[in-house]
Amino acid sequence: MIFDKNTAKQTAKVLLQINAIKLQPETPFKWASGWNSPIYCDNRIILSFPPIRNYIREEMAKFIEQHYGKPDVIAGVATGAIGIGMLVAEYLGLPFVYVRPEAKKHGRQNQIEGFIEAGQNVVVVEDLISTGKSSLNAVKALKKANTNVKGMIAIFSYGFDIANSNFEKEQISLHTLSNYESLLEEALETNYITKEQLGTLSIWNANPSKWNTI
Repeated sequence: MIFDKNTAKQTAKVLLQINAIKLQPETPFKWASGWNSPIYCDNRIILSFPPIRNYIREEMAKFIEQHYGKPDVIAGVATGAIGIGMLVAEYLGLPFVYVRPEAKKHGRQNQIEGFIEAGQNVVVVEDLISTGKSSLNAVKALKKANTNVKGMIAIFSYGFDIANSNFEKEQISLHTLSNYESLLEEALETNYITKEQLGTLSIWNANPSKWNTI
């Protein structure tokens, strides 16, 4: 669920401006999953643009305070959300931890890096939601540490049905600054894409694992 329509459109606009989101229907990207995709999103580039990272940080922080009050801890999902998660925590004056995809094989064998205690309220910050699998893996690690996960906020979501299903199954609320629908609207209005490309991008989103597999 997006925060609100205006925020979704503005976030899509700034992501397109700095090329954090690239749309290439004619020359698709290949994701690590093996899927062919006409879109690639790298929100880490936000950190290189102070006005935009400040906008993202403040919108996320504002939402957290409005919907969750002040949690005890902000947790970022490694590696993409470490930077923005720490900025949000700093803005709110809260402790920060980050969650690895899995526990380290050496040293203290931590999966959660930073100080956190059982019973603390945590809001998870993520940069991007695709299927939701890696994001929810972080939630499971936090729950295993006996913390109370209040919810997750992310910069952008592709809006896949499988992600919605995964979050519903784990009973974790998810809110995002922007989403795929808002992105396409903004891209079309600003002539970033043509109507023909819009059709291609819409078809891909409906069935990404099967798109352009021949």
